[in-house]
Parts: sequence; C-alpha cells; structure tokens
Amino acid sequence: MYIKKLIGTKCYLSPLNLEDAEQYAVWLNDMEVLENLTLMTSVVTVDSEREFLKTLAQAHNYGIIDIKTDQLIGNIGFKDIDHLHRTTEIGIFIGDKSYWDKGYGQEALSLLLDYAFKKLNLHTILLRVYDFNQRAIACYEKVGFKKIGEIRDGFIRNMEYHNIIMMDILPADFYEKNPQYK
Repeated sequence: MYIKKLIGTKCYLSPLNLEDAEQYAVWLNDMEVLENLTLMTSVVTVDSEREFLKTLAQAHNYGIIDIKTDQLIGNIGFKDIDHLHRTTEIGIFIGDKSYWDKGYGQEALSLLLDYAFKKLNLHTILLRVYDFNQRAIACYEKVGFKKIGEIRDGFIRNMEYHNIIMMDILPADFYEKNPQYK
C-alpha cells in the first residue's frame, strides 16, 4: 500500500516502501535504465537495495506511483539537504520503461520542487545529468532547470568520454515555467 503524500494528475509521490526492494533491484540491473543514472555503477542485489532504501527512507525520498494503477514506476528524492544555505541536489529515475516519454518524470519533478520551495524553504536545487541523456535534459528544461556548467569527460561509457552537465533551478525559474503551482 502506498501513501499519497504529494498528488498530481498522472502520479503521486509516496514514502519509500522497503517491500519494493526487489522491483528497484530489477530496474537498477537493467542496463538501459542504469546507464542514465549518475549514482549507480554496480550490480544491485535485493538485500543491498533494501539496505539502501532504509537509508533513503530517512530523508525526502519517494516512490513515484501511477495514480490510476497504484503501481510503483520510479523514484525521486533529495541528497544532502543543506538547510543553512537552502540548497540540495535532486535525483530521479523512471524505472518502468513503459512510462518513459509520457510526462510522469516531469510531473514528479514538479510535485517535489513545489514541495521543496514552499514547505522545505529551499532556494537552489541542483542536479547532474549525462550529456547523452537528451530525454532527461529536455524534461529538466521543461520544468525550469538551467544549465550552469559541465564536468568535462566526467563519465566513460562504452570506452567513450562524456560530460556531466550541471543544472540548477530557483523558485522564480520553477514558478515562471509552472504557474499552476503558484
């Protein structure tokens, strides 16, 4: 069972459920999903994922749930919130590939960003994305993220170097692109 914490029209965000460790392990061992994630590099077991979820569950990390089917489709959350400087880094992935390119990631990002700016009083939210992940870059730009720099040759994939693009978003950027959340 999932708790509807932040609710949109396509999906809602629910606190992490340790029972979903097996599903996450399946997604995180799928090379098509894995190659786009900036945090994962090794084989994931159900036990290691369960332990990782326990750690994530203690912070602002959520399952992304399809509102029509109550099915887990991905994950979103913050890494290392700095309340003094009002900054954090966000990470997201849609693990269920049948939900790719359908706006679920964009809505999940919007729900969490609105929560971050209004309830957590954050001001600057950062993310990292590989230069070849054009689908994610387009999604981030639609929500209001802006490119602020690159880590040149920061990632190697198939014996080829790629840049890691750094992006950020401020409340003004978000609400300008998403006036429905004002």
